[in-house]
Amino acid sequence: MKSSVTIISAPIFSLGLRCNEDEITGIEFLKPCAEVAPKLLLAKEAVRQLHAWMDNPRFEFSLPLAPQGTPFQRRVWAAITTIPSGQTCQYGEIAVRLGTGPRAIGNACGANPYPVVVPCHRVVSAQGLGGFARQRGDFLLDIKRWLLAHEQI
Repeated sequence: MKSSVTIISAPIFSLGLRCNEDEITGIEFLKPCAEVAPKLLLAKEAVRQLHAWMDNPRFEFSLPLAPQGTPFQRRVWAAITTIPSGQTCQYGEIAVRLGTGPRAIGNACGANPYPVVVPCHRVVSAQGLGGFARQRGDFLLDIKRWLLAHEQI
């Protein structure tokens, strides 16, 4: 099965998109870099949808995502996808809904293989912003701030 890597530029970051002919297998935040054009039809559609979201943060994704993660992580990611654009939810609120602790929710958010499409940036702490993507420095927190501002939160 063919696979493809595509890089999309956003205002303060780039997105690395991995897919095969049938499913998106991962999206990751990258420091700004040169774009790499999509080669597969699915990659072209993913780029179209990501650009549509950048133009309109209320855009709803409809991409086939490859099943990944533990059953618990998938439950958390499914809960995250129900948070509407323009709104946030606290780690603790999702934890209560799923019968677990906020730290477990944070760990699942950090393992999210589909940021932006599965909008873990909409999950915040009770004290404010919280972490992001396992918080590998200020760069990713700056991305979270940009994503929330883009969605007018």
